Amino acid sequence: MRLADLFRARDVSRIESLRLVARGAVEGLAAGRHRSPNKGSSVEFKEHRPYVPGDELRNIDWKAFGKSDRLYIREFEEETNLRCMLLVDQSGSMAYGGDRAVALTPDASHSESSRKSTATSPGSVTHEPPPSWWKGTKQEYACGLAAALSYLLLSNQDSVGLMTFDSRVRDYVPPRMLPSHLNLVLTTLANKYRGGETDLGTVLRQATVKLPRRGLVVLISDGFGDVESLGRSLTLLRAERQDVIFLQILDPDEVNFPFRERIEFRNLEAANETEIIDSRVVRDRYLESLKRHNAMIAAACRRNRVDHLMITTDMPLVDCLARFIAIRQAGPVSGAVSAESLQSKRGTPQ
Repeated sequence: MRLADLFRARDVSRIESLRLVARGAVEGLAAGRHRSPNKGSSVEFKEHRPYVPGDELRNIDWKAFGKSDRLYIREFEEETNLRCMLLVDQSGSMAYGGDRAVALTPDASHSESSRKSTATSPGSVTHEPPPSWWKGTKQEYACGLAAALSYLLLSNQDSVGLMTFDSRVRDYVPPRMLPSHLNLVLTTLANKYRGGETDLGTVLRQATVKLPRRGLVVLISDGFGDVESLGRSLTLLRAERQDVIFLQILDPDEVNFPFRERIEFRNLEAANETEIIDSRVVRDRYLESLKRHNAMIAAACRRNRVDHLMITTDMPLVDCLARFIAIRQAGPVSGAVSAESLQSKRGTPQ
């Protein structure tokens, strides 16, 4: 899989122009734009400390000496590059795809009409069909989001790694900052998803041992599972001083449950488990249960100072990413991105 298979050229340029900055101090491998817990030489003053024999004389603050008759060393904040680990859910529930999901290439539509040849008359508008592999699933959207973030970070000379998971961590790509590293990340994302159940809490605890340095952890998942276990693992990550982002991916069908008749529902995380249900009977209970579940996730994220954004797959991916970064620059992120908010941001009519 190539980046060109996922995004138009102008969207690739737009992704490259974005800047994702760590909130706190991070430990990277090279000089960069993010605050480091180490002290070094840079333009941002950190603090004074008393002079001890052996210190560089050029670092003495002579103005402070003139005022206090004591020798002090000026210390500065060292800047470093960001180490980011992407955790992408490949459990069975991520295989769902409704007919409102937007193709990663915005010119493509999920409708059957987009798969047909377009008019060839002069001046007609043509729309490219979606790639043959695209089915509009949450898993594909999550992979597209991970691909965009990987390209963004590597373009900014930050390092990025990847873990895919279902019930446990499956694929592991260690963080690297070489531009060629993007090919390995994309190839790993293109692997067939595993399916099965997942426990986000267990997965995050497994992932913690592979995160020896402080950096940024981006969890991309639908969030279905034990919220209490997830909350405990978020607490553990934050105790390790990791900066954590949770991008919750849901299909519009899961959010508003548009079904109005008897439908056969299939369990995507258990083989051969189906049930015919009258949608009208269970709709209210389902929506209330989902609301309660998402509220618990949001509360766990707020409690652990984790940026949390719920995204539905009918939202243009690059627009969502740009909107999220803009919100994050202004402060903590908690909520959902909607078509209305994106349209308002662009300032154009619906």
